[in-house]
Amino acid sequence: NKKRMNKNTLIGFVLIAVVLVGFSWYSQPSQEEMRAQFVKDSLEQVAKQKAGQAAKIAAYKQQQAAKEQVAADTTALFYKALTGKAQDVVLQNAKLAVTLSTKGGTVTKAYIKNEKGSRRYVGHNIADKTGKSDDLGGVTLFSGKDQSLNYTLVAKEMNISTGDLFFEPTAVTDSTVTLTAEAGQGKSLIINYRLGSDYMLHVSLRTVGMAGLFDPNTTTLGVDWHEKVKEQERGFTFENRYARLDWKESEGGTDYISEAKTKKETTEEEIDWIAFKNQFFSAVMISKDNFQKGGQLESTLYDKKDQENQPVRYLKDLKAQVRTSFDPTGAKPSEFEFYYGPNDFYILKQVEKQSTFGKELDMQRIVYLGWPLFRYINRWFTLPVFTWLSDWGLPMGIVLILITILLKVITFPMVKKSYMSSAKMRVLKPKLDEATKQFNKPEDQMQKQQAMMAEYAKYGVSPLSGCLPMLIQMPIWVAMFNFVPNAIQFRGENFLWMSDLSTYDPIVEWSTNVMLIGDHLSLTCVLYTVAMVLYTWITMQMQKDQMVGQQAEQMKVMQWMMFLMPLMFFFIFNDYSSGLNFYYFVTLILSAGIMMVLRRTTNDAKLLAILEARYKENAKNPQKMKGLAARMQALQQMQQQQMQQQQGRDNNRKR
Repeated sequence: NKKRMNKNTLIGFVLIAVVLVGFSWYSQPSQEEMRAQFVKDSLEQVAKQKAGQAAKIAAYKQQQAAKEQVAADTTALFYKALTGKAQDVVLQNAKLAVTLSTKGGTVTKAYIKNEKGSRRYVGHNIADKTGKSDDLGGVTLFSGKDQSLNYTLVAKEMNISTGDLFFEPTAVTDSTVTLTAEAGQGKSLIINYRLGSDYMLHVSLRTVGMAGLFDPNTTTLGVDWHEKVKEQERGFTFENRYARLDWKESEGGTDYISEAKTKKETTEEEIDWIAFKNQFFSAVMISKDNFQKGGQLESTLYDKKDQENQPVRYLKDLKAQVRTSFDPTGAKPSEFEFYYGPNDFYILKQVEKQSTFGKELDMQRIVYLGWPLFRYINRWFTLPVFTWLSDWGLPMGIVLILITILLKVITFPMVKKSYMSSAKMRVLKPKLDEATKQFNKPEDQMQKQQAMMAEYAKYGVSPLSGCLPMLIQMPIWVAMFNFVPNAIQFRGENFLWMSDLSTYDPIVEWSTNVMLIGDHLSLTCVLYTVAMVLYTWITMQMQKDQMVGQQAEQMKVMQWMMFLMPLMFFFIFNDYSSGLNFYYFVTLILSAGIMMVLRRTTNDAKLLAILEARYKENAKNPQKMKGLAARMQALQQMQQQQMQQQQGRDNNRKR
C-alpha cells in the first residue's frame, strides 16, 4: 500500500508539472507579438528619455537666461560677484590640507597627509598595479569636480546660489580665511573657515546688510552636497561593499542607504550629520542647528565594467539635498563642521570633543562593526585588545595571530566540552548498535531514535550538550568578519608575502572578469580553502566513529555537502582582504591542531569506564532526561503517537 501510494503521488506530481508547463507554453505570446511589444516598449522608453532631456535643456536655458539678465543689470544683486577669476586658497595642518576655490567659496580638494614612515594613508594609483606611482605623501579624498557643495538662499528678487558667485579672500593664514561675495553697497555674503589641529574644518555663513532683501518667512537655506566616491583601494568589488551614505538622527541613532542598492531616501527626522563614506575615509558634514526633516538622500551605484582601463574609477554617486536654519538679519550665522579624515574608531570618537556644537555625534558609528551583538563584542573586546597589541609596535600579522590564539584560549573550555560530548558518543557506539539492532527497518527509525536517547540517558550523556558550546563561538567568528575589513590599521601593512593586509593578495591576475572568481586568484583565500578542507576532513572522521545505523549512511551523503562548502567560500572570499583570509586560515589550523591533540590525549578505555560507572549509579537511582534532550524525546514520542493514530485511521478506512 505504501509503495502504491508513493507511486500514485509521484504520478500526480508529474501530471501537475505537465499541466503547468503546457499551460505556460500555450499562454505565452507568439514571436510576432513579443517583437511588437518590444518595439512598443522601446519607443515609449525613447520618448520618455527625449521628454526628460528636453525638460532639462529648457530648465538650463531658462536658468542661463536669468543669469545673463542679472549679469547685464548693473543694479542687480551680486552683480560684481557674478564675474571674476577663480583662485585657490589652501588651509593645512600636519594631518590635512583643504583647497578652497573663490568660485563658489567651498572646498574643492581634501588631502589626508600620510604619517612619516607609515603606509596607512598612502594614495593608491589604481591604474598602476605595481604600486610604484602611489602617492606616498597622502590620500586625495576628492578633487576638482568629484565633489561639489552649494548653498541656496531664497531672496525676494532671485535665488542666491553660492556656486555662481566669486568670493574675495581676506585674513588668509594657514588655518583661516574669510571669503566675501559683494551683493551691493553695504551688502555681502560672508563665509568664514577655520581648520582645526586634526581633521575638522569649522565653517560659518552669514549675510551683512541684506535683511530687507529676504522674505520675512525665510528661515532656512538649502544645502546641495554631491560626491562621486572614487576607488581608493585595489579591489573595486570589495571596497564597494563598504562605501555608502550614512547619517545620524538628532534624537535617535544612525542609519544608512544599503551599499548594494541604487536608492533614494527621504529623511523623516531632523539629522545631525551626513557622511559620504569610503571603506577607510569619509567626508562628513555636521550642522549646528540640524538638517531639517524631508531631506533627499540618494546613492547611485557605478558599474566596474563601464570604467575599465580608466585612470580613475568611481564606486558610487552620493547626493544630499537638505535644509538648515538661516537668519536673514545676519545676527546669527549658519554654522557647519566638516570632517575629512580616516575611518578610525578612536579618531572619530574624538571628533565630538573637537566639535564646538556640544552635540552627542556618535561619529564612531561610521566604522561598521556589525549588528548589535557583534558590535558589542568588537567594541568592548576586539578593539581594546587589538589597540593594546598594536601599541607594542608589533606587525599587524603578528597581532592577528595573537588575537586568534587569545580567542582560542578563551573558547577552549567550550571546544573541549563539545569534543568530549562527541567522544562519549564514540565510545558508546558499540553499545548503541547492540541496543538498537532490532530497529533496522525504515519505519522503525522513530523508535530507534527514542531507544538511542534512552540509552544515552542511562550513561548520563546528552548528544546535544556539544552543540551549544560550538554555537557560542559563532558570534566571535562573525564579529571578526565585520572587524577586519573595516580596521584602517591594516591598510598598507605588509606581512610575509602579503603586501597589504587590507586588500587581496593575488598570485595570478588577468585582464577580464571571470564569473564567480573575478580578475585574480588570492593566495590567502586558497590557503583558507585548503585549511577548511583539512578541518572538515578531520571533523568528519571523528563524527563517523560515533554514527549509528542509518546515521552512518546519511553521513556519506552529508560529507559531500560539507566538502562543497570550502569551494563555495572560496568564490565568496577571493575578493576579500588578505588580513581576513589569513585570520580564518590561522583559526582553522589552530582548530584542527586542537582537535587532533584532544583526540590523542583522550583515553577511550578510561572514558568508557567512567561512563560504565555512571551507568551503574543511574541504574540504582534512575533519573529522567532533563533540558533540551528531554524535550526532544517528548517531541519524538508525540510524533510516533501521531503516526500510529494515522496508521490506525488508514486501516479502518480499508476495512
